[in-house]
Amino acid sequence: MEWIALQGVFTAFIFFYVFIDKLPDIDDVVTELIPPVMNIGIPKEIKTKENRVSCTPAGVRHLISGGHHVVVERGAGEGSGFSDEKYQRSGAVIASSAEEVWENDLIVKVKEPLAQEFAFFREGQILFTFLHLASAPELAHRMIKSKITGIAYETVEHGGHLPLLAPMSEVAGKMSIIMGGFYLARHQGGEGKLLGGIPGVLPAKVLILGGGSAGTNAARAAAGLGAEVTIMEINQERLRELDTLMPPQVHTLNANEQNLEEMLADVDLIVGAVLVIGASAPKLLTRSMLQKMKPGAVIVDIAIDQGGCFETSHPTTHENPVFVEEGIVHYCVANMPAAYPRTSTDGLTGATLPYIRRIADLGLESAMVMVPGLSGGLNTWNGQMIHKEVARSLGLPVHDNPFI
Repeated sequence: MEWIALQGVFTAFIFFYVFIDKLPDIDDVVTELIPPVMNIGIPKEIKTKENRVSCTPAGVRHLISGGHHVVVERGAGEGSGFSDEKYQRSGAVIASSAEEVWENDLIVKVKEPLAQEFAFFREGQILFTFLHLASAPELAHRMIKSKITGIAYETVEHGGHLPLLAPMSEVAGKMSIIMGGFYLARHQGGEGKLLGGIPGVLPAKVLILGGGSAGTNAARAAAGLGAEVTIMEINQERLRELDTLMPPQVHTLNANEQNLEEMLADVDLIVGAVLVIGASAPKLLTRSMLQKMKPGAVIVDIAIDQGGCFETSHPTTHENPVFVEEGIVHYCVANMPAAYPRTSTDGLTGATLPYIRRIADLGLESAMVMVPGLSGGLNTWNGQMIHKEVARSLGLPVHDNPFI
């Protein structure tokens, strides 16, 4: 019995001596089993009247439950109805300055950074937000120079859809009719026509350019108020879908210059809701076309984030939302959903949170490969412009996406 025991010890010794150098290092094993911690920063938005925040307290709790560290700038959620205390109860650290938040590795925002935030950019940092770089050349150049990694919500594409842009497009589409109807009022500079009319009086005529998410939501809202609605769309298959989906007072029309010009004299409200992913919006309505419209008609340019789809458009703010050109009231607010921040923040977080969590859990490179559509969101990386349409709009050289 003693011999058997000694033989067992000897065998174990030989096994240990022979194979120990082939075993993986224990630190490597632990690293593989325990996912890395991502330091996530949520700054307070500084764009004029931007009341949204990039993540709700519930979303923060979800990120922290995955082992990640979240820093929220003081007051970041107040505009959306979320107090610092709610974020603290969710496990976040409350930072007293933007600088402290921007020290983190993954920065999650709502709107594109403004000039006073450029100094926070650093190499290797990940910025996940709406960027709209096609209409922001200075921002694009600063991101390239700093070598920050820029992932744009609006260019993440999956299955032919834009899942991170969709909720804000839905808000902007519905809101375009609310604002358009408001500015049609005579005391607001409009022609004084009620969108839905009344018994014995015809309703207003609404023309919507683009049959995507924003356009369809605008059409439903206008139809719900009783307006006569026409959607112009270039995609024939989409026109057939809209013809089936829309209520009876919503008509569809092929998008071309002749059809547009024929409608201008009678239309009361035009909503510009066209989108070319990543690129500057095409200018569909020229100044000369505008002159054919009725004085006091209203145009709402939802595409203003991408440079606007009307020649006479320029960005406005919630403080000064409208201006008049050629007798036509222009509403061109560049962050429309900020007017309804509680709805918008909840909708945005619901869409972006799974992507934020996957980036945090997997790291940038693995997430880009493993998460469907995320690689399409990559705009800048390692000092290079990656997105083709953005590069074309800005006249910059484009580089291959390393994750496709």
